[in-house]
Amino acid sequence: MKDDNCIFCKLAAGDIPTNTVYEDDTFRVIMDANPATKGHSLIIPKDHFANLYEMDEEVAAKAMKLAKKMAVHMKEKLNCDGFNLLQNNEETAGQTVFHFHMHLIPRYKEDKNDDILKYTPLELSDDEMKEILDMIKVK
Repeated sequence: MKDDNCIFCKLAAGDIPTNTVYEDDTFRVIMDANPATKGHSLIIPKDHFANLYEMDEEVAAKAMKLAKKMAVHMKEKLNCDGFNLLQNNEETAGQTVFHFHMHLIPRYKEDKNDDILKYTPLELSDDEMKEILDMIKVK
C-alpha cells in the first residue's frame, strides 16, 4: 500500500531520483539528502507505514536484518569508527516524515555531530524505578 501524498513513498518507489545504495522487493536504502555524517543513509520500506507501531512484525524483522547487513557493509567500505541505528516514532520522539524509516549513521572520531544521541539521564528513586518496571514488564 502506498500513500500518494507521502514523499518517502515516492522516494521508495523511485518516482523521485535518489542516491540508491540498495534495493529489494521490500525496501530501498538511499543516502540521506541532509546527512549527519559521511555515508548517512535511510532504510525506507516500499509500503507505507507511518511508524513502527503500524508495521507488521515480519517487515520490522526484515528492516532490522537489513540494518545489520548495511551497517556491516558500510563499516567495511567507509572505514568508520562506529555506527548508530536511529528510528523515531511520532513528533515528540523526533519523527519529521511520517513514513517509517531507519537512519544508518556511520560515526567517525572526527564527527562534528557528537551529540546525535546524547541525553541527560533522569534521576529516579528505587520506588519510581519499581513503579515503571511494574507498568512496562511483559507478563
